[in-house]
Amino acid sequence: MNISNCDIAIIGGGPVGMALAVALQGNDLKVVLLEARESEINTTDPRSLALSYGSRLLLQRLRAWDSIPNVSRITTIEISQKNSAGHTTIRAPEMNVAEVGYVLPYTALHAALQHSLHDSDVSCLYGAQVNALSSSNGQASITYQRQRQRQGQEQVLHARLAVVAEGGKLLEAAHPPEITDYGQSGIIAHVVSTQAAPGTAYEHFTPQGPMALLPYLDGYELVLTAAHDKAQEMLTWDDATFLHYLQLHFGDRVGTFVSVGKRDCYPLRLKRAPDLTFPFTVLIGNAAQTLHPVAGQGFNMGVRDAWELAQVILDHAPHDIGTAAMCAAYRKSRRIDRNAGIRFTDGLVRLFSNDLPLLGKVRSAALTLLDHLPPVKKFVAKRMMFGANG
Repeated sequence: MNISNCDIAIIGGGPVGMALAVALQGNDLKVVLLEARESEINTTDPRSLALSYGSRLLLQRLRAWDSIPNVSRITTIEISQKNSAGHTTIRAPEMNVAEVGYVLPYTALHAALQHSLHDSDVSCLYGAQVNALSSSNGQASITYQRQRQRQGQEQVLHARLAVVAEGGKLLEAAHPPEITDYGQSGIIAHVVSTQAAPGTAYEHFTPQGPMALLPYLDGYELVLTAAHDKAQEMLTWDDATFLHYLQLHFGDRVGTFVSVGKRDCYPLRLKRAPDLTFPFTVLIGNAAQTLHPVAGQGFNMGVRDAWELAQVILDHAPHDIGTAAMCAAYRKSRRIDRNAGIRFTDGLVRLFSNDLPLLGKVRSAALTLLDHLPPVKKFVAKRMMFGANG
C-alpha cells in the first residue's frame, strides 16, 4: 500500500497513537498510522499499566475497554512514608466511584485498541520506519522506509497534520527537550505475598525513592526505585536476597513476600518537549512528556492527550486541520492539565526522595493531615483520576 497524502498522519502505533486513531475513525478523515514494528502482532512489552478511572471512561468511549482481559481493580490506595506513622488512605466510595483505578498488562491494552482499529477506515502502515519529519507549503512531510517493500526505498507521506505519539526524537535536534535526571532507576516485577489485600494499592515513599505495589491477579506489580547503580546491583541478586530486601524496605503490611518474577529495570527521568505544537505538527503522549511513575500519571496523561486532540481536530475539520488556530486550541486545552501533572509528579519525587529529619516530620504530618481533610483528599484523588481538567 503506497499512500502519498492524508489528513492526519500518526507516528507511533502504541496505545496512545492507536487511541487517537480510534477516536478519529469514522469521521470522513483520511488517517494514516505509521508503526515501525513489522506487523500488528502484539508487543511483548513486560510492563503493567496503572490506569485511572478517568482513562477507563475514555477507553469505554473508544469501545476498547470491555474486551480487555485480566484487569484488576484498585478500590483503595494507601499512601505512607518509611519509618513514619503518617499515612493517607483513598477509598473509592469516598470519591463516589466504584474504583479509583485498574492494573492491566500493557500487551492487553495494546491488543484491545488494535482490535478497535480492525475494519476501521484508518490505514495502518506497519514496518514503516520514519526517518524525517518536516513542514512546508502548508503541510507536514514524513519520510519513511518500509523494510519489506521496495527494498527499503524511502517514501514520503504528506499530511495536513502530523502527530508524533511516541519518542519525539524526530524533532529533538531542532527543539531539544528539557530533561531532569532524578538519579533513579525503576525495577519492575510481579511479586506474591502471604496476605495480599485484593483491590488495595500501596504508594510507599522512602529516601531512595517511591515504591508502589499494584494489586494484580495473585499478587502485586512492583515498581521499586533506587539509585542507578543500586538498581543494577539488585538485578544481580538471587530471588531470596531480593525478597529479603523488599521485606525490610516495605514491612509486613501484605504479609511475607514469597516469590518474585522476572525483574526489569529502566531509568527514571522527566522529559518535557519545549512546546506541544510546531508547524502542522502536534506532540502527544511520551513524545510530549515522559514523567516519573510516581502516582501513575504519565500514561493516563497520554490517553487524555489523545482524546483532547481528537476533539480539537474534529472541531476544526475539515478545512482548519493543522492550522495555527487548531494547534493553538490544542495547546490551550492541554496547558493546565499538562503543567499540573508535571508539577505534581516532579514535586512528589523531590519532596519525598530524601532523608532530611525535619522534612520527614513535616511530610508525616502532612500525610496525616490530608487523611483528616476529606475535601482536600477528594481534590487530590480527583486530580489523580481525571487530571487537572477534571
